[in-house]
Amino acid sequence: MQVDIRKLSLDDYDELVESMQEAYPDIEDNTWSKRNIQKLTSIFPEGQLCITVDGKLVAAALSIIVQYELFGDDHTYDEITGHETFNTHTNSGDVLYGIEVFVHPEYRSLRLGRRLYDARKELCEIKNLKSIIIGGRIPNYHLYSDELSPREYIRKVRLKEIYDPVLTFQLSNSFSPIKVLKGYLKGDTESKEYAVLLQWNNIYYTRKRNTMQDSVIRLGLVQWQMRPFKDISVFYEQVEFFVDAISGYEADFCLFPEFFNTPLLSAYNDLHEREAMEKLAGKTEEIVNKIAEYAVSYNVNIVAGSMPVMENGNLYNVSYLLHRDGKRDEYRKIHITPNERKHYGMLGGNEVKVFDTDCGKVGILVCYDAEFPELTRILADQGMKILLVPYLTDTQNAYTRVRTCAAARAIENECYVAIAGCVGNLPGVSNMDIQFGQAAVFTPSDFAFPSNAVKGEATPNTEMTLIVDVDLNLLKELHYNGSVQIMRDRRTDLYETVLKADQEKE
Repeated sequence: MQVDIRKLSLDDYDELVESMQEAYPDIEDNTWSKRNIQKLTSIFPEGQLCITVDGKLVAAALSIIVQYELFGDDHTYDEITGHETFNTHTNSGDVLYGIEVFVHPEYRSLRLGRRLYDARKELCEIKNLKSIIIGGRIPNYHLYSDELSPREYIRKVRLKEIYDPVLTFQLSNSFSPIKVLKGYLKGDTESKEYAVLLQWNNIYYTRKRNTMQDSVIRLGLVQWQMRPFKDISVFYEQVEFFVDAISGYEADFCLFPEFFNTPLLSAYNDLHEREAMEKLAGKTEEIVNKIAEYAVSYNVNIVAGSMPVMENGNLYNVSYLLHRDGKRDEYRKIHITPNERKHYGMLGGNEVKVFDTDCGKVGILVCYDAEFPELTRILADQGMKILLVPYLTDTQNAYTRVRTCAAARAIENECYVAIAGCVGNLPGVSNMDIQFGQAAVFTPSDFAFPSNAVKGEATPNTEMTLIVDVDLNLLKELHYNGSVQIMRDRRTDLYETVLKADQEKE
């Protein structure tokens, strides 16, 4: 007999379904969809494990990583898995959360479940995660529910007076009960919808530098004054000045405006607008590398506004998220303004996604993008809690569009939205001659937030920084107990907002 444990792949799907149907014969809708498995193996391949016996898949364990304090001990299976979208997964989380374990009934004598749990524990240690947490079903409880409360049932299982195929197994694998969860898994009649929250602690865990210690995130916004720079070194000095200042307040994020490096266009003012922007795009890689160094050395995540990028002869407007641990992400502006098309021939990007940071999931939209509500809704469905919007507007009415739409996005999607733009003027640079701006942070509108739904705002058209604290726990409270609960009350039976790429995968 050949027994192998390995990562699950999408190619295993048919065998996975077959074994699950055997493992859960009395449960309706007892298998994962192919889209679920595709998502899990894509976002966290190491966490999806299976065992084959003589080449046949007979057992599997699925898991995600979560920032556990955002959920706490009172949660349901739907909440922890994002209603099985797994958008709650974050590589910067601190807990490995088990969402599925099963063994084909014909192979249960081989103790394959223990092998899967040993592999999970090893993964938890390798990833330096604090613990493994699971919501364990108690499938034999329905046999005793008329005479025993869940608490009494659990006590008798611990004393080995009652055997429960799930709870007995978990306890034998060094998992400790935390509490009883009511209504954990909808439709679990065997457990009467009860579950036992269980935990295994990683004794080798060491606290990570820059992990979220609590739910409060500090945002630093730069209201950037447009000014001529005699060379790029002076530009860097100005960037470092603001990074240093914001880092001094122990901010988690530093947000620069859209096209904040365009003062460097003055050297090419004799060229056509498109040619000048192409020249500036030639400096983007150098600028990004320099600001990435600042992110690490000043210990702050930097959203480097946006800058032009040339790729295969095409010009894009690109924002960079430069993490304080050295990682880099980018977002390409989706919606290009008529002015950007006319003068620079820019093209829009094609990817909408959230970014995992040491402060949870954030989204980035560049200026005009914030005026399209579909984008923010898609990000919110992916778990985004903070939206960062660098912008560049020349007139007050243009700024009003960005501001009003950003404020609406915060309310619609139960998230925080921070906007930062340029101020002043550049008389020597074509199409960048004057700017109007006011940095601000918007909140949802409910009792836990400011009555005008504005957490903070800068003085208009004045170079300055804005430092604002936002509390992610308030968003969680709003989601479940708010005066209105927009994200939960959507009529998804009538409508939904999805990416076409996701539809094609179904």
